[in-house]
Amino acid sequence: MARDLRPDQYERYKRHLILPELGLRGQQALLEARVLLVGAGGLGCPLAQYLAAAGVGTLGLVDFDVVDVSNLQRQVLYGTADVGRPKLEVARERIAAQNPDVAVEPHPVHLSSENALEILGAYDVVVDGTDNFPTRYLTNDACVLLGKPNVHGSIFRFDGQATVFDATRGPCYRCLYPEPPPPGLVPSCAEGGVLGVLPGMIALIQATETIKLVTGIGEPLIGRLVQYSALELSFSEFRLRKDPDCPVCGSSPSVTELIDYDAFCAPRPEEAERPVREVTPTEVAARREGGAEFLLLDVREAHEREIASIAGATWIPLGELERRAGELADWKERPLVVHCKTGGRSATACRLLEDLGFRDVISMAGGIDLWSQAVDPEVPRY
Repeated sequence: MARDLRPDQYERYKRHLILPELGLRGQQALLEARVLLVGAGGLGCPLAQYLAAAGVGTLGLVDFDVVDVSNLQRQVLYGTADVGRPKLEVARERIAAQNPDVAVEPHPVHLSSENALEILGAYDVVVDGTDNFPTRYLTNDACVLLGKPNVHGSIFRFDGQATVFDATRGPCYRCLYPEPPPPGLVPSCAEGGVLGVLPGMIALIQATETIKLVTGIGEPLIGRLVQYSALELSFSEFRLRKDPDCPVCGSSPSVTELIDYDAFCAPRPEEAERPVREVTPTEVAARREGGAEFLLLDVREAHEREIASIAGATWIPLGELERRAGELADWKERPLVVHCKTGGRSATACRLLEDLGFRDVISMAGGIDLWSQAVDPEVPRY
């Protein structure tokens, strides 16, 4: 098998070839491997680069997004000139320039219950670099049904984690997280931020595990979860056990086919929070211009206000709002418009104020982000 390498491949991969654990057979396994990356974002970009450099023969990429300027802080496949272009188009160009041995199979689609088994079924290893719960559960369940290993990674702010879910040899994602958290409990990276270099660290772990799975070397992270803290520069390892009652990989599974994952991850009726009244930024601006009397309340954090703020807004962070609600006593019976970055925290603040007896509270839909787009482009977006 190893004699099939071309002379130029011996030169390109010679640092692999002289590793006795990997050697000729391992490199040939990489060149013949088919690996699917679900997501071409923060994790998917360094994953694609390192797996391509290692000589993984076929890389599948699932993503339907275009490059946004906010991606460039961490998604290292893309550059300023690529803003607005489909991510998979750019990724295929970069990978082809990096290593012509690698065939890129783009899947510019939204991964769904209708297409997941067909797409994932064509690959040896699936690598999950997604940032939303419906796709994570979908990827997990499809891998379990197909008997494929799922190299999982996730990031948030300064922390990340990685493991290998393989239901044929250990636990799956549902063994660790049987159900998704309530919507809004775990902020997205867009809401909470992420250190730009963090995805690189977690993606390197995922790439390493992928290479180990393809070549059969080392001890894979099956049944083990590695957590990384960038602020402490520390790693922690936790043992994971297979759940015999797991609904998808347990002894009597209740999930035997792919389901509606958006519905599965939606709030349960008992978890759904009561709706709040909303007003658009344009309507708020019109009220101001018309001389309407109301208080604009900003419930974001201090570091967010340093980036951008709306002139004249009163500021009380959401975490301090209940304790400091007395400062708003004059507005208990009068109109009070609450804003945050995008609208989630302001809705929470409205419910809290209503519970405290405020009679006329409204959430500004889209928050200061939409204000910047629709009312005042001089206000920075972040």
